[in-house]
Amino acid sequence: MKRKIAAAAALATVLTAAACSSSSTSSTPQSALSTDGKGKTVNIWLMQDAQQGWPAVVDAAKKEFTAETGAKVNIQWQTWTNYSTKLDTALLSGNAPDGLELGNTQTAKYIAANAFVDLTSVKSKFDNSSTWLDSLAASGQSPDGKKTFAIPYYAGARVLIYRKDLFAKAGVTTPPTTLDELTADLQKVKDANKNVPNFSALYLPGMNWYTAVSFGAGSFGTQGVIAKSDGKTYTGTLTDPAFIQGINTWNTLQKNFSVGGQTVNESNQDALMAKGNIAAIIGNAWEQGSVVSSTPGSGGNPALANDLASIAVPGTTAGQPTPAFLGGSDLAVPAHAANPGLGAEFLRIFTDTAQQTALAKFAIPNNKTLVPAFEAASPGNKAAGDAAVGKTWFIPNSPYWSQTSDETALQNAFSAIATGKEDPAKALGDAEKIITTDLNSAN
Repeated sequence: MKRKIAAAAALATVLTAAACSSSSTSSTPQSALSTDGKGKTVNIWLMQDAQQGWPAVVDAAKKEFTAETGAKVNIQWQTWTNYSTKLDTALLSGNAPDGLELGNTQTAKYIAANAFVDLTSVKSKFDNSSTWLDSLAASGQSPDGKKTFAIPYYAGARVLIYRKDLFAKAGVTTPPTTLDELTADLQKVKDANKNVPNFSALYLPGMNWYTAVSFGAGSFGTQGVIAKSDGKTYTGTLTDPAFIQGINTWNTLQKNFSVGGQTVNESNQDALMAKGNIAAIIGNAWEQGSVVSSTPGSGGNPALANDLASIAVPGTTAGQPTPAFLGGSDLAVPAHAANPGLGAEFLRIFTDTAQQTALAKFAIPNNKTLVPAFEAASPGNKAAGDAAVGKTWFIPNSPYWSQTSDETALQNAFSAIATGKEDPAKALGDAEKIITTDLNSAN
């Protein structure tokens, strides 16, 4: 762990130095938007998700940007594999693009390193910035939420994906609206399939910490889940009585309705559901397509295509879903980009109302105002849309959050709870010690 912390601190120091020693010759203040692009070309890094999913949105933004600024746009398509390493190299070498996409869990270390342009003063120029999705917006902000360094792009949310045919055969024809209703419905489904080997009315893998944490997140704000910060020090919330109460609810559901899976993650739950002995899972909205995929080797079952439905995971009160972890992508301008003002202007156009409305046909847009357009694009979108505009949560926005340390600690904790080896207070207390030590490592 000490080596991990030292490496993270060293990277932040080097990135800060790189940003401060920028060789950019642009006379445009970094926080400003620029339309002075005649004879220039801006380089933008976007993921292939857009190239494959919504290329017309990208083309429309490029056309509008060129008409407005006179600058050309060079889109350099990226893949998620080893992307962090490539981005680090570009920032450290001074060859960063003028604008880029990154996952919303990746932003914190770059914000801490002053590697991105501070866009706070021009935030209001971005369409719908007052209604950005809560957790997506938080991922691009300073830990205190007062400054904006990354612009929300699009989001993804976890939902309840269920076999409506199995529910109907058990006498459940109306989707549950509360956790109590869900519990009662799951019991009916379980009873109706008591003779089916290894049947799960709701499959909840023990190591799926994203889902488990959601059940405990209801009493906290967007940034208060797992740990909260006073601006200097992080304090854990995993052992808060309100959090543990929510985890007890999750644990009751997995003990009563989930068979197997206590010591595994969610990576194969789609393929397991496709086999026919799982009535419901909690997963990303796109996983519904994976369950019924016809791609050879995918493990999907196309025969279930008409049998699946999805809803936001019900909460304790009707109309208020269980808080969802909001994943997705952000957009940012490197501090030592050659054309930071033009880069910011492209991102403004790329996320304006027209482009986000077009994007809403394919993914959750970056703001609550346009989520209805996403929901209207397909009946299957309502569940994810409802989850996105409801209460959501995000990991502690710290450069010291660690996938290999902190996420592993959470996986181990929930697996220990699911197997009954440890009670929630003990398991979560152990995880909390690891996580707060990591988050406070710079102190």
